Amino acid sequence: MTGASHILYLHGFASSAQSTKGAYLSQRLAEHGITLDCPDFNQPDFTSLTMTRMLEQLEQELRTIAPRRVTLIGSSLGGTLAILAAARCASQIDRLVLLAPAVMFPKPGHHLLPPERVAEWRRRGALPFFHYGYGGERLLSVAFYEDSLQYDAFAAHFAQPALVFQGLRDQAVDPQTVAQFAHRRPNVTLSTLDDDHQLAASLPRIWTGMQPFLGLIA
Repeated sequence: MTGASHILYLHGFASSAQSTKGAYLSQRLAEHGITLDCPDFNQPDFTSLTMTRMLEQLEQELRTIAPRRVTLIGSSLGGTLAILAAARCASQIDRLVLLAPAVMFPKPGHHLLPPERVAEWRRRGALPFFHYGYGGERLLSVAFYEDSLQYDAFAAHFAQPALVFQGLRDQAVDPQTVAQFAHRRPNVTLSTLDDDHQLAASLPRIWTGMQPFLGLIA
């Protein structure tokens, strides 16, 4: 394999380490004798989730792996996390694979909720969100929203090579914004797919594209 000797999968918002994409990639990597580690960002609970907590958890994970270099595979909000970590922990992160990364988060107009719902979120202190990992609604504190405002993945500076897969029918992440993100960075390669945000139908093609990037023999 390439200079990275460890691979972490960063799941998306209201998802889990057992997501469809994570499970698929874990199986494919296992065929090459590689274990895909999937931190659970829902711990200790989903309600108190913030981007800062996710970053701190990831940085703790990196400290346990050091001095080995790491490849990050980030899905949706996990892609945002991967980008921010690549800028903050440049010496330890070797490369990135980004699956429908939420690069616009949390720019105005690209939040999880429209302005009137954000106002309600602030007023109530927490709102329910459907959690795909748990299969039901879970409350999320408005601290998630407020904390996110200090981060800007779209403007983050990182030099590591990155491979991005983006569905053209994505209703959650704007494909044009992802294209703009990739276009301004010579270290980023964008592959567009005729798929939605989940990218489930494109997983075999994604894996085919990932293998040479990771230095694996097909």
